[in-house]
Formats: sequence, structure tokens, C-alpha cells
Amino acid sequence: SPQVLPFLPQWLAQPKRVQKRIKDNLCPIRDVPGIHPRLLKKLQMNGIDSFFPVQAEVIPAILQSASNGYLMGQGGYRPKDICVSAPTGSGKTLSFVIPIVQVLLDRVVCHVRALVVLPTKELAQQVSKVFNVYTDGTGLKVVLITGQKSFAKEQEMLVQKKVTGYCSLADIVVATPGRLTDHINQTPGFSLTQLRFLIVDEADRMIDDMHQNCLNQIVKAAFQGENDSGSNMLFQRTKPGPVTAASSCSPQIPLQKLLFSATLTQDPEKLQQLDLFQPRLFTSVYSEKNRDGTETEQDTNNKYTLPEGLSQCYVPCDLNSKPLLLLHFMLKMRFTRVLCFTNSREASHRLFLLVQAFGGVTVAEFSSRLAPNERRRTMKEFEQGKIQLLISTDATARGIDVKGVNYVINYDAPQFIRTYIHRVGRTARAGEAGVAFSLVLRIQERRFLRMLRDAGIRDIKKHPVKGNALKPLVQQYEGALCKLEKTVK
Repeated sequence: SPQVLPFLPQWLAQPKRVQKRIKDNLCPIRDVPGIHPRLLKKLQMNGIDSFFPVQAEVIPAILQSASNGYLMGQGGYRPKDICVSAPTGSGKTLSFVIPIVQVLLDRVVCHVRALVVLPTKELAQQVSKVFNVYTDGTGLKVVLITGQKSFAKEQEMLVQKKVTGYCSLADIVVATPGRLTDHINQTPGFSLTQLRFLIVDEADRMIDDMHQNCLNQIVKAAFQGENDSGSNMLFQRTKPGPVTAASSCSPQIPLQKLLFSATLTQDPEKLQQLDLFQPRLFTSVYSEKNRDGTETEQDTNNKYTLPEGLSQCYVPCDLNSKPLLLLHFMLKMRFTRVLCFTNSREASHRLFLLVQAFGGVTVAEFSSRLAPNERRRTMKEFEQGKIQLLISTDATARGIDVKGVNYVINYDAPQFIRTYIHRVGRTARAGEAGVAFSLVLRIQERRFLRMLRDAGIRDIKKHPVKGNALKPLVQQYEGALCKLEKTVK
């Protein structure tokens, strides 16, 4: 079946918003609740007296999730995983360094309890430097493993062999994927069974195919039965799942995942591979530039005005019929000059290849993959009517003035009212007429209509398309899918 984007789960669709303008929204470090006096002092010694917005939101969230020490969250509940999407330079590193050091301050025995995985040596070095500053004088041990030292040397830094068995020399490990995987597989006594925090920084890069395997190995190592060594049966960990009498009888160390990235929210499919537990998303990647370059905050109660000549429809559908609906509009209804929006670059590209493989529609993609001169050429051909279907993401189409768009199709329903207004406003410009179609999954329908209603938009018509209308396309469509599989491979 076609690879289609899942609808956005609520945690992604309704994140906790973090102020974007850093300078105007600094928060004095003493105003952030729950930070240990010792760490406040350290921060000041390092010239930090205010937190950036991301730090002020995320630090208390992590601390709270570990408020009962690192065995369980509040009330014995497993702590929720946390995702943070914030631009480069907004202070992501301190947002996890401070709370992790604080949670581990009163540990008695040294075990690897925090593991930070980063895509490059440079990033890993940078992060371990920050950890060293804040663990200095606490007795907590930070070990950096990136392959800059010999494997044997790194092994000596990680574990020590004693008569009674191995003991860990690291509380916090900062690592790159390749070298970490080697230690998980080849270093006797290197154990992640006591791991409490897994931090994946630059998460979107870490989730690509190369490193996905590394992340799987970490989780596997973290949940390995310890009965082989016979010790510590008390803390036997169960894989996350429903709480049962058996799983709740002994105190457990939960494994909490903290994901940080500059572009995390773009691709929920990828995040779902990480198998997150009731995640919370903090994001400052949003809001829109006004004409004069200032930023407007999300504010839904100002009623939006839509172009006079615009008619709006939505088509309730399921995931598998989306591509067929688009082809139906293009080939059977003979729509022309259609601007089609998806929610991610990958989805755009895939849809473009699919329509191309199907044939019969002059289609192009308008994507950040294209060089600026190619984009201009594509735009021109679209305006001249040589291209009938242009597939794009919001990012690429931000603010562009396209002449003569007859139809806007929201292939993926937009998450935010802003995005909706922005997209449908590409047609019916300068007094012309235009139509906007949104393909809305049945599971999204209520939320989608509520979003429009809250913005005072009530004149959208339901436009169901019968399954029978799509039947004639199915055989050729399946052929196109097969063709696509081959090219992708």
C-alpha cells in the first residue's frame, strides 16, 4: 500500500508553544522553579543570569518528570517523553544539561544513567564540555566516546573490572552513534540497564536510516534482562506497556526519551519510529512574518478575511484514497493550474513521483531541493499553463505570488489556521475566482472544522467523492506504485 502520512497525533498538533523572540522573553534563572542552589550558583559563575524561553519551559518539565528521584515520575507514573523543537542557537543544550545533572546529584552508585547521542564528533565534544562545567565538583562522571581515542582507551574510561565484577566509571555518556554501538556490542561490563535518560540531540538527523539501528540497539540494551548476572533482580525493567500488577510491584527505573532538534515537527512518521511514550512537544518553530517583517504570534480570535472570490470545499477521505482523489480531480474533473500542498518535503516528493509515474498530468514539484533558477523556471511554466499541477510544501510557497492559480488542493490538511489561510489565499487573488479543496481524513474532520469555525470561517462545503468514482483509476494506480517502488530502490 502507498506510504502515506499519518494524521498528526494530538501532541504534535497541539504543542506547548515557546516564545520565539529570545531577547524580549528572557527569564531570570531564579524565576524558574525547582533548580538546585548549587546549579544556580554555577550558572551565575558562568555568566548566565537569565534563561532563554526554551530553557525556562523545558528545564522544569524534565525536573518535574523526575520529582520522585529517578525511580518513577510523580505518583509512581512513568514520565512522559519530551520533544523540543527550537531553532539553532536557542539554548537546547542547557535545557537538558541542567535538569539531568540535578536529578543525578544525589546518586550513590555510579551507573550510566544519562546517555546523549549526537550525529557528529564536534557536537558531542561541545555537549560534553557543557556537562563538564556543570558536573565539576559534584563527583558525577562524564565520559565522551566519539572514536577520538583508541577503543581500548575508551573502554578503560567506561568500565573497571573488579573482583566482584564490572563497575561503571560513567554517570553520563556523550557519544556518536558508531562508536556507541561498538561499545554496546563489544565492551564487557558496559551496561545501559540503569539508563534513566536517553537524549537524542539533532533528532531528525539521528533518526535517518543510518542511525535508527543505533537507537534500536540502545533501547534493546536498556531493557536487557539482568538475570544473566543474577544481581539486581529488584529493578528488572519491563518494556513500556500497560501497567499490570506484575509490572508495578517493584520500583523501576523508567527510561525517558528527550528529543531535541531544530526541525523536529516536520515529520511525525519518523518520530513514531522512536516509539515515544505519551510525548509532550515544546516548539518555537512557528509563527509567521508579516509584510513588514515583524512576527505575529498565533492568535486565533482575530477573524481572518478570505478573498471574496474563493469557494471552499473539503473532502472526507481515508489515507489510501488521497492519491486517487488527486488523480480524479486532475484527470476526470480536468482541473487546471492546481497548486497542491503537502505537510512535508518527503510527502511532496513522493506524491510528485507517484503522479508522474501514473502519467497523463503535467506535474512539477516546487521544493527546497530545487535551485533558485529552477524554481523560477517552474513557476513561469506554471503561470503559462504548461504545468497543470504544482506540488509544494508550505515552506516553499510562503508568500509567493503565483499568477492564475485556479485551484488550491490541501493534500494534507493543514494543522494551523494560519497555514490554511495562507494556502487557500494563493488562489482567488486580485479579485479573481478560485476554489480550495481540502482532503481531510475522517479522524481529522472534527478538529479541522473546529479550527475553521473558531476563526469565523463557516462557508466551507462538504464535497464527498463516491468510492465508485475512483474505481476506474485503481488498476493504473497500482501499476504506478510498483513502478515507483522500483525507482526508489
